Amino acid sequence: MRNRELGRTGPTVSEIGYGAWGLGQGAWVGADDDSGVRALHRALDLGVTFIDTARAYDRSERVVGRALRERPGDSVFVATKAGPKVPVSLATSGLDPMETFPGAHLRASLETSLRELGRDHVDLLQLHTWEDEWTGRGDLLETVADLKQEGKIRYFGISVKDHQPENVLSVLRTGVLDTVQVIYNIFEQAPADALLPACEEHGVGVIVRVALDEGALTGTVRPGVAFPEGDWRNWYFRDDRPAQVASRVDALVADLGIEPAELPSVALRFALAGQAVSTVIVGMRSLANVERNAALSDEPPLTAEQLAILAEHRWEKNFYS
Repeated sequence: MRNRELGRTGPTVSEIGYGAWGLGQGAWVGADDDSGVRALHRALDLGVTFIDTARAYDRSERVVGRALRERPGDSVFVATKAGPKVPVSLATSGLDPMETFPGAHLRASLETSLRELGRDHVDLLQLHTWEDEWTGRGDLLETVADLKQEGKIRYFGISVKDHQPENVLSVLRTGVLDTVQVIYNIFEQAPADALLPACEEHGVGVIVRVALDEGALTGTVRPGVAFPEGDWRNWYFRDDRPAQVASRVDALVADLGIEPAELPSVALRFALAGQAVSTVIVGMRSLANVERNAALSDEPPLTAEQLAILAEHRWEKNFYS
């Protein structure tokens, strides 16, 4: 497992990180604590040192905490997220930041996360959403500074809104951010326009999420695909979206001259090639997925020719809407 620095002044973390959303028992059907703990143990065995979870991920923090308590000697970087005081869908432009992220709310969310994780601090606290118009308003950043001073958090970052990579540039340029988490993949290449260069310039670590586009870039989403009842991917890939995905994937595979089974490897290596990228977090509940994804760190980077081909497959869409 290769490691990278998390920003200009951050620690060294594994370039493949563990995305722990799927360990919760909410949107992802089939999760159970025991299998989640086993998957985490295997990931740590294989050199994964970065784990990303959130208050909003149902039981995820609790499962992560259980796994880490069973490995007291391991050096693991734990990142979590605090959601806004109002539902994420309502935390939009026009609201005062004291309605979304008042300092007292941020502190209370962190304290709950610490109890669930069974830790006295987290390495990275992220906001689960953000509007750039909140920059410099409210008492949020004062609270962040206090939490750092108290030793309850080491670093602070923002998880950028889906498909809005430029909606964080103002606060990023103030120097208060240690990290940014963003959707970046073969289809969603917009972060490379302005956000990734800005992170490079300001020494901000980039955490890539959704590198496989919720499964679209695994090559397994075809017309007629079905997920377990209650699984949120039935909504994400609704109507004619599987056909759209299959058409795009077929063209991508043909242009690269690869087998469909090679696509996940290409997709993750594309994300790793992004400017200023420190780690790519991947959801992996099964042992097989853990082993496959961890092994990608040992593969050679994509060539300039391959990256040029992939640049032509940018696809402006938003399946979250």
